[in-house]
Amino acid sequence: MRLKTSLLKEPKHKELVSCVGWTTADELYSCSEDHQIFKWNLLTNETTQVVKLQDEIFPIDLHWYPKTAGGKKQTQAEICVLTSTDGKFHLVSKSGRIEKSIEAHRGAVLAGRWNYDGTALVTAGEDGQIKIWSKSGMLRSTLTQQGTSVYSVAWGPDSDKILFTSGKQLIIKPLQPSAKVIQWKAHDGVILKIDWNSVNDLILSGGEDCKYKVWDSYGRLLYSSSSHDYPITSVAWAPDGELFTVGSFNTLRLCDRTGVRNVLNDAVDVLEFRDRVIKASLLHGHLVVTTSLQCYVYSTKNWNTPLIFDLKEGTVSLILQAERHFLLVDGAGIYLFSYEGRLISTPKFPGLRTDTLNSQTISLSNDTIAIRDKADEKAVFLIDALSGKPLGDGKSLLHKMEIMEIALDQYGSANERKLALIDKNRDLYIALVRRFGRDQKIIKIGTMVHTMAWNDSTSMLCGIQDTQFTVWYYPNVVYVDKDLLFKTLYTKDASDFSRSPHILNYVANQVTIRRSDGSLVYTNISPYPDILHEYVNCSRWDDAVRLCRFVKEQTLWACLAAMAVANKELITAEVAYAAIGEVEKIQYINMMKDLPSKESFLAYVMLFSGNVQDAEGILLRAGLIYQAIQVHINLFNWDRALELAVKHKTHVDTVLAHRQKYLENFSKKETNKRFLQYSEGVEVDWEKIQAKIEMEISKERERSALASSTTTLRSSLPSRQ
Repeated sequence: MRLKTSLLKEPKHKELVSCVGWTTADELYSCSEDHQIFKWNLLTNETTQVVKLQDEIFPIDLHWYPKTAGGKKQTQAEICVLTSTDGKFHLVSKSGRIEKSIEAHRGAVLAGRWNYDGTALVTAGEDGQIKIWSKSGMLRSTLTQQGTSVYSVAWGPDSDKILFTSGKQLIIKPLQPSAKVIQWKAHDGVILKIDWNSVNDLILSGGEDCKYKVWDSYGRLLYSSSSHDYPITSVAWAPDGELFTVGSFNTLRLCDRTGVRNVLNDAVDVLEFRDRVIKASLLHGHLVVTTSLQCYVYSTKNWNTPLIFDLKEGTVSLILQAERHFLLVDGAGIYLFSYEGRLISTPKFPGLRTDTLNSQTISLSNDTIAIRDKADEKAVFLIDALSGKPLGDGKSLLHKMEIMEIALDQYGSANERKLALIDKNRDLYIALVRRFGRDQKIIKIGTMVHTMAWNDSTSMLCGIQDTQFTVWYYPNVVYVDKDLLFKTLYTKDASDFSRSPHILNYVANQVTIRRSDGSLVYTNISPYPDILHEYVNCSRWDDAVRLCRFVKEQTLWACLAAMAVANKELITAEVAYAAIGEVEKIQYINMMKDLPSKESFLAYVMLFSGNVQDAEGILLRAGLIYQAIQVHINLFNWDRALELAVKHKTHVDTVLAHRQKYLENFSKKETNKRFLQYSEGVEVDWEKIQAKIEMEISKERERSALASSTTTLRSSLPSRQ
């Protein structure tokens, strides 16, 4: 990305500018060795002097009080901490009044930073000390004493750790005294500047070795630049963690780019805006652009007349798009808009911190918003998009481990909505978000997954799995037939994508991937799975079978088999399972065709998918007690079979007889106390048991026939006008 820079003909400051700080997207404060503080308004291009400092104050660092302190939005950043060479730090108001000056260090105070809650302040000095202060400037503790000057300091994302420099070393020290300190050699020269982003949890460092580097919070190197001509004196993350800047002598670098081009006819549209562009997103036939004051919504069919509405705050940090609406995140909250500019909802929940949200921790679909809880990273809040209220009973989705990334699928009805998540172990799971009244079933579908994305128009999922690029053609297979999961995958070597690639999107049959050097690469996926999904969604089963016969790929046949079972299309399922050689499952499907009632059929479809509890519930609700008991007998769930028989006072002898036969086959004796108890008073007579079973099946057939004839009769009656 090429930056457009300009210099004033007559500089406002007369000496070296030592530090700058933003208050809003369009308001900047600068300090200089000429003892002046200037305020710069980028909308009006006005520059005004705020204050003339005392002659002994030479500013070194400046940091404004956080705008969302303590979970509550402040009207604006009203106070900043200003460190100086006289060993003091100063609390300065926006009007330029010095509220308080505190003696802090021997020698210069080289850095000062508020934590993200605004409840504490850390300073680092030339004397090698790091001190923690209260909001009002009262000393709380001296965190550490180094033998060398500490040039830069930063808070961890949760304000519970401090990152600081010590010569060529970087050190992460938790505030808890007993917690482990992480230290590593980061550069070949003295480290001059660091920054730690609260959204992506990544660390940025620059030093006298003329390099800048990116690290994770464990000290692992993610990126190292080539050597520049001069030392790296300044580094800073953008608040959303998507970009960072690097400063050196006569050098300013920003690594990203954005453009708009119609690839269908190669037409180029140049869009001009009155104010600076902050964010842009292009998906689902709409381009959403936010400036410091307004939001512009373009249709890709008409670039001339955008819909425009004003923003409450010009610091939009994230734009997410779904087919029907889009979401904006700024320092004040979360807002869901229609593409006509109508505000739909403003989701809220306790402890919401918008400054920690990015595209990996919040996801949007047509009906659901998912947000990872910053306070408990094992939890995901599930919110109804249209009302902005929590789904169901309001309980969040809980995982057994910290969650790193979440994504909602974009296709299908609300009841079929799925959430994919990557946890701290880099395992990939999916879960149905609207399973009310029962525990969430979170199923693992992949390991060592570093990045992922759902397709924009079908329920296909792609990801980079260790050194392989993987596409899950039909992730729903884990709810239908887990054995087919690995037969529905497409994999290829991902070494061409370099180290630590990131998937940006999966649109139609093309996946866009950003490599670690910032360049974009594209990989194409076979169009046949997409066509198969389309045929199944339209119930064109014959066309789906013809497509699989034409393509002759095991993955497509496996997908079709699972899709057919999910839609209870047994004839198609039988053909597909035959094509992949699953003989046992064909026999099971043939058995299901002969079941006497609809309820038994649905129950055995559930059993096919491994959902024993759901199958039992279907049979019990239909009054088919024996059939529910027989299910557990077939699965050797003896305790549950006996429990149902005793509870409903029927077929206790049936359970005991099957149990007895089972033990005889293995030459075992009964040891279960409950079975021994009921065996004493119950006589096992196989002839009577067989007669009762035949009677139960006969009753079920009669009930099914009666229900069928009643439905036919109702459909033949004339409707009332």
